[in-house]
Amino acid sequence: MRTPVQSFAVANLRRRPEAVATGGFVAGFDPATTSPFVNYATPLPGAEPTAADVAALVAAFRGRGLTPRLEFAPDSAPAVEPALRAAGFGTEAVHTYLVCEPGTLTVPPPSDAGFAVAVPTAEPEYAAIDAALAEAFTGESTASPEGAARLRRLQDGGGAVRYARTADGGCAGAASCSPPAVGTAEVAGIGTRPAFRRRGVGAAVTAAVAAAMFEQGAASVWLEYSGDDSRRVYERLGFTPQGTRLYLTLEE
Repeated sequence: MRTPVQSFAVANLRRRPEAVATGGFVAGFDPATTSPFVNYATPLPGAEPTAADVAALVAAFRGRGLTPRLEFAPDSAPAVEPALRAAGFGTEAVHTYLVCEPGTLTVPPPSDAGFAVAVPTAEPEYAAIDAALAEAFTGESTASPEGAARLRRLQDGGGAVRYARTADGGCAGAASCSPPAVGTAEVAGIGTRPAFRRRGVGAAVTAAVAAAMFEQGAASVWLEYSGDDSRRVYERLGFTPQGTRLYLTLEE
C-alpha cells in the first residue's frame, strides 16, 4: 500500500499558525519567518484548480509579501501541475521520496565516533541544534530564537527532535520528524555540521526519530534525499523509493 504522502502534506500544513484553504489548495504560513521552506502550499488530493483558484492562491502569498511556492506529489493530483504552469510557475526541484516502515528500519549500532543520540530538554540544547542546522544548511537558514522555538514546539507537540551530542555537550548534527498524520510522518531537517560529517551522525539521528514515530504507532515515515551519498545512507536504514515530489515557485 502506498504511503499517503500528499494527504499527510495537507494535514501538516493545516498545523501552521496560519492555514489558508482556497480553491483546492492549503497554504501554511508562519508569521515568525519568511522562509519559503516553512511558508508554502500544497493541493488536496485530486484537486482540479481553475485559473481563478490559482490566482487566489497567488494572492494569499503576495498579500503576505511571500513568494508563491508549492510542494506536492504530482501523481496525487494530475490536473494541478498544468494549471500552475499556465500561471507561470517554474520548477524549483523534483525530489524522490523514500519510505520506511517498522519492519524495515535498521538502527545502526551505538557510535564510537564521540557522540551519543539525545533528546533535547532545555532551551540551550534547542538553540545549539538550531545553530548546528544553520551551519549544516549554509545559505538556507540562519540560527534564531524563533528557529529554536519551532524545534521545541515540534518535540512538545508529538513530533521528534534528536541530536548527536558531543563529548563536550555540543551538537554535531540533528534530525526532526513531524507529528504523525494519516498514518505517516515526515523526517526532515537532517543536518550534520561540516566538522562531523562521515561519522554516522546523519544515520544515527534519522534512525532515532523514525524509531520514535514507530513507538507512537506510525505505520511509516518518509523523507527526501539531497544526493546519492545520503540516499545510500537512508537505504541502509531501511528506506526505499516510492514516488516523487515536485517543488514549483512563481517568481516576480
